Amino acid sequence: MTPENPLALIAGPTASGKSAVALALAHRLAADGRQAVIVNADSAQVYADLQVLSARPSEAEMEGIEHRLFGAWDGAETCSAARWAARAKAEIADLHAGGAVPILVGGTGLYMKVLLEGIAPIPEIDPAVRDAVRAMAPGDAYKLLALEDPERASLLDPGDSQRIARALEVKRSTGVTLGDWQLAKAGGIAEEVTLHPLIVEPERQWVYDRCDARFEAMLDQGAIAEVEALLARGLDPDLPVMRAIGVPEIAAWLAGEIEAEDVVASGSQATRNYAKRQFTWFRRQPPADWPRVHPDWESENIDINIAFASLLRK
Repeated sequence: MTPENPLALIAGPTASGKSAVALALAHRLAADGRQAVIVNADSAQVYADLQVLSARPSEAEMEGIEHRLFGAWDGAETCSAARWAARAKAEIADLHAGGAVPILVGGTGLYMKVLLEGIAPIPEIDPAVRDAVRAMAPGDAYKLLALEDPERASLLDPGDSQRIARALEVKRSTGVTLGDWQLAKAGGIAEEVTLHPLIVEPERQWVYDRCDARFEAMLDQGAIAEVEALLARGLDPDLPVMRAIGVPEIAAWLAGEIEAEDVVASGSQATRNYAKRQFTWFRRQPPADWPRVHPDWESENIDINIAFASLLRK
């Protein structure tokens, strides 16, 4: 018998070939008479406004496989990890009810973590505390966190100002460390599904080279018009869609702030930096028993039958 509520999860850095693996798995399941649906777990591909810059698959690239939560949010909305997880949880339950196999694919590790583990019920932060912490120099905030929550500080890069500030404001506002709050997570689906995870980690330089080629191609495929349309909407510049990779760089060129050749350089560099952070996240965060593959896409593909043997076993 097929295990109850199967959920395939394919994760890894941007441009690593995850989508191709998801499609191959979906077609393999279809060959066995089992419907598979790909569910997006990428924080840029959720936005309808970012077809090109997020590398969201086109209708042709979906190869006849149903895709969900791609372009599901308008750019004027913020798709937080909690909001995405709530939608993903509902979609996965709906697919299981219909006998389909959801294939979760993306590079936003936090989305997956919140979906599986739930989210900590942290109270609202005192605005005065938040303002005081956010006004600190990053170095000072890190030193204070090392004193007030040394365990969290040891897990963070001293330059990660956003996460340092978050940990410090939680401790000062609630009196409880972020780690202790996270022990009380609720709403995750890990215990409700039979998970079949796979982390795709090609050689780094291959990914970086592909990031460069992909961003340059995006400029020829409509990325500039995409940013022009976003700017014409007059959206808050702090919205996630306006801070997505490529948007600030192209917007700066359209405003005459940088030269055309600098758009490619800065956009490619931003993409590589993002991939580097993803490599780090997927090296440290997922459970140690999650399978990993390190494909050499130039000479071989991933063997779906081996990578997902437990899911494909009848």
